Amino acid sequence: MDDAHNVNSSSPGSQWTREQARQIRRRPKNVAPVAEPSGADPFPELHIWDTWLLRDRDGKIADVNGQQVAFSLTADAALLPGTRHDVAEIRCFHSTDGEHWCDAGPVFDDGALGQRQWAGSALYDAGELYLYYTAAGHDDDEELTYTQRIAVAYGGTLATDADGIDLTGPWTHETLLEPDGEWYETEAQSRGMTYTFRDPWFFEDPATGEMHLLFEANTPTLKRDGDNSETNKRRAFNGCVGVATSSSDDPLSWELQPPLLTAVEVNQELERPHIVTVDDNYYLFFCSHVHTFAPGVTGPDGLYGFVADAFEGPYRPLNKTGLVATNPEETPFQAYSWMAFKYNEEVLLQSFLNYYDFTGTSLDTVAEFPEHEQRARFGGTLAPTLRLRIDGDETQLIGALDPWQIPTLNEHLPPADGSPLSDSNFTETIREGGVHNEYRIDSLSGSEYDEPLS
Repeated sequence: MDDAHNVNSSSPGSQWTREQARQIRRRPKNVAPVAEPSGADPFPELHIWDTWLLRDRDGKIADVNGQQVAFSLTADAALLPGTRHDVAEIRCFHSTDGEHWCDAGPVFDDGALGQRQWAGSALYDAGELYLYYTAAGHDDDEELTYTQRIAVAYGGTLATDADGIDLTGPWTHETLLEPDGEWYETEAQSRGMTYTFRDPWFFEDPATGEMHLLFEANTPTLKRDGDNSETNKRRAFNGCVGVATSSSDDPLSWELQPPLLTAVEVNQELERPHIVTVDDNYYLFFCSHVHTFAPGVTGPDGLYGFVADAFEGPYRPLNKTGLVATNPEETPFQAYSWMAFKYNEEVLLQSFLNYYDFTGTSLDTVAEFPEHEQRARFGGTLAPTLRLRIDGDETQLIGALDPWQIPTLNEHLPPADGSPLSDSNFTETIREGGVHNEYRIDSLSGSEYDEPLS
């Protein structure tokens, strides 16, 4: 089968091809330094993972009377790390200096859609607050379910006081988008290892002023006459970057559009897609895992990226393969869920510490560890912020800031070293993805990200 013939004829967007993915390698310019927690965890009582900043309509980090505001998925640190997705709730944090953060508590007391909340984005528009999130699970089911839909909460109030930020309701929650079964796979159509329709990300096109919501989804790939078993296995890996557009310039009204990027026969999960504009170019980023690559191709847990001259594309892979940032070979799961944002002439990458104290090549074994060891090896807090230089279709990591350091707009960063690991001393190993029957995860769960459930 031709690699280029991977998608439905109804999906005209760009493609991440198997030929491109076969070239993925760890290189000095895309490998982060080994990360270790520096100092005390500011919130040891919490597991903290996917995090996003409150942004203005034009994508800049919002300044709320001198405060930066961040939202994170959180859970009680007493829980085993692998179960945190089952009880995730969105929590608010704020800072005046981008280094010392305060906890403003859970965002929603009651009334959020779904059984729990997964990742999204936050828009601050003329004093109005819109929190886009993933509603996971059926609201009224007693057992955990994994249906996903894109939701929004609005009507809440964000104010500053002597203690920092006061975020209060009441909130109005609405379902905005559900899969249509044509461009975006429904749960009933899914035959892959996980099902995805999540991670809404607000973006206003600076060239047109048009508003979009990006999200992670899957392309329907029903069985076809003439496909052999190998092709059928590959086609179950069918991730895509979805998009909806507001034709009325209303942050509450969206219409589904064809995917921006498809990865059929390449990768199952293109998580937390988002766009950063640099020099009139559109840089599309998403995260993915070693275990979600299709049989015959593989890549490490990492941040992947594509670039285009216009929002609609066509998108071409950064660094020829798509890989932008990843963990060192010796700690391949130390960080995950990178989020890129522009800062002066650089792009910064914020993520969380995952299993930083783990040298294995597969997370399969984590669930076999004693409970205390599972907790000890899991970071559950923000990772060092990476510094990324972008030059057209090429990128390079040029340094790192401390964990929880998200610079304020008037802060001057120290000169970046910019010198990657030496090619002569550099090796790379990526565990083959393939078929993942050995991975300890319920194939129907859609468990959100990266580790086995215990």
